[in-house]
Amino acid sequence: MSTVNPTDTHDHHGHDDHHHGPVTLADGVWPWMKRWIGTTNHKDLGTLYLIFSLTMLFIGGVMSLIIRAELFAPGIQFVDPGFYNEMITLHALVMIFGGVMPAFVGLANWMVPMMIGCSDLALPRVNNWGFWILPFAFSMLLGTLFVSGGAPASGWTMYPPLVMQTGNALPLMVFAIHLAGISSITGAINIVVTILNMRAPDMPLLKMPLFVWTWLITAYLLIAVMPVLAGAVTMLLTDHFFGTTFFDAAGGGDPVLFQHIFWFFGHPEVYIMILPAFGIVSTIIPTFARKALFGHDSMVYAVASIAFLSFIVWAHHMFTVGMPVSAELFFMFATMLIAVPTGVKVFNWVATMWRGSMTFETPMLFALGFVVLFTIGGFSGLMLALTPVDFQYHDSYFVVAHFHYVLVPGAIFSIIAAIYYWIPKWTGVMYNEKLGQFHFWWSAVWINVLFFPQHFLGLAGMPRRIPDYATQFTDFNVISSIGAFMFFIGQFVFIYNMIMCMRGAGKKATGRVWEGARGLEWTVASPAPYHTFEQPPKIDPRELA
Repeated sequence: MSTVNPTDTHDHHGHDDHHHGPVTLADGVWPWMKRWIGTTNHKDLGTLYLIFSLTMLFIGGVMSLIIRAELFAPGIQFVDPGFYNEMITLHALVMIFGGVMPAFVGLANWMVPMMIGCSDLALPRVNNWGFWILPFAFSMLLGTLFVSGGAPASGWTMYPPLVMQTGNALPLMVFAIHLAGISSITGAINIVVTILNMRAPDMPLLKMPLFVWTWLITAYLLIAVMPVLAGAVTMLLTDHFFGTTFFDAAGGGDPVLFQHIFWFFGHPEVYIMILPAFGIVSTIIPTFARKALFGHDSMVYAVASIAFLSFIVWAHHMFTVGMPVSAELFFMFATMLIAVPTGVKVFNWVATMWRGSMTFETPMLFALGFVVLFTIGGFSGLMLALTPVDFQYHDSYFVVAHFHYVLVPGAIFSIIAAIYYWIPKWTGVMYNEKLGQFHFWWSAVWINVLFFPQHFLGLAGMPRRIPDYATQFTDFNVISSIGAFMFFIGQFVFIYNMIMCMRGAGKKATGRVWEGARGLEWTVASPAPYHTFEQPPKIDPRELA
């Protein structure tokens, strides 16, 4: 028999009891498993997404260690070149579609309903379905390691004609991407419908928290570009099995066409992975600066303009394919333009901290690490946007350094910051602050040891996706590989800290965990009740943005 949550005040007659409080292990293993498999509760699904994402990040992390172990010294050391390329490809696909994106969806599942004062997402069953697609998709993708001919070895971009050399793994990879895309689209539709239709009556759009805003805009991006990727990979499939020649030059097709279609998805995709991070940082910095976010509305407009511009810059990934000079000019200037709204955001974060009463708890440290290191990634992006110099940087390790600075100290640091920030609300206990601080400083040092030398490798001419290299690149590769292993080890501290919270071991958290926190999620008890807002809450204007 499950317990009824004491915070539920509405009438229980005519409902099943389990709708009100979660089934725990004390109710028996089978009822507990049934709860987690069939759950439609946004908090349960948020938790499942986050656990799945963490698992994938660790699998992707082990692949990156294989890559970095191979690159520790010149020559072929541990794995053959074919397997190395498989690791390169799977590492990217697993990290992007299995790690970063589900983590943000998990955070949205947990927090969006609580932030806008509604009881759940608008389409709870679709939400359950959207999650359970993912384990099947990634089992299929990782299963390609065991098929004849091995896993895809074409890089995550899947460029033809190289990708056409993939053996039996090609249809499996395409199907896995289709499934992950369906999951993303269902999640995005759910979030859009929820935000637009189910907000508390006293919450106008421009008063929504920035995390909700960034997710609304991200969801529109997802709905717009996931079908584009689906189209591109389906054309690959028909080229391979049905004799079409979309991308085969011998049959009148054009391999560059694939690049255009892919990057029309791919560039908005990179903003899908960073806009929610902007929302998280815009939530955390005001809390620990104990000030309202500087320029809330301008932040919303900046996010919307970044989202719009992301659609018109795709060909900056393709400066070297032989485009007309006018196209190169257009894409260069359009790309430079993105720096403006991004700069607005960084300025507003700094202005929020200006003369604030700042304290440096773990979420704040990760948010500040994000601002500094993401900005470095932004500057290297601006260098890549300059067409003439991109000819030197293209396909070198400089590109790898650029996008890893944006994705790891960018997206992943913000996810970690968000988990430290909200886990007291989720579990009802505080994490261990000393371990949290150690985790930040360890990660911040080694992440720079890992990725900063790669800028120099790229500028000196080391190509990416190659298992061997000339001896002059040895020193920086050794430093980079040591950084990778040390960074990876440090993440177990985080895992331990989170498990302790989930087990309820720690200081009890108050309702408003952080002194400077504002927003509806802090008006309810910690841990948050299983069903948060059965009735739309009366909102104190001070809790609004």
